[in-house]
Amino acid sequence: MSMSRLSRNLRIVSLVVAAIGGIGAAVAAEPISVVVDQASLIKLPERAASVVIGNPLIADVSLQPGGMVVVTGKGYGATNVLALDRGGGVILDRVVNVSSANDRIMTVYRGAERESYICTPDCQRRVTLGDGPTYFKATLDQNATLNGQATQAAALAGAMSAAGGAPR
Repeated sequence: MSMSRLSRNLRIVSLVVAAIGGIGAAVAAEPISVVVDQASLIKLPERAASVVIGNPLIADVSLQPGGMVVVTGKGYGATNVLALDRGGGVILDRVVNVSSANDRIMTVYRGAERESYICTPDCQRRVTLGDGPTYFKATLDQNATLNGQATQAAALAGAMSAAGGAPR
């Protein structure tokens, strides 16, 4: 094979490798999409030592064993997530888009006040960013009361189980 032909073939191979690398970089840079109040998993590069979220009011991140990160949507909008190596170098920078699951939420307007309900299959109150403050607080208070009662019932059941059953 002549030197010019070898040189030409090497250039073609390098262009193909560069094109494939560019495609891989574009795929790796795809935004992470998550629904508010839900979570998504992403796999970090192996040398990742820590993760940082740009705006914790929009999303939260939790580093899990095996290089997995749980991204949880907390508010509507976009932010970014960074993965750093042990030296502090950025090895991943991806956009996180947090959106709504509008397909299951019914919104009721009472004048200027807004209320949200999740209807799968029956409609129940659901706290959603943008709901009126009175509705929002009342729904959160009900959730806190229910959670407190469930916690007390579980503690009582655990105590009774440890004591050998129900009192006689």
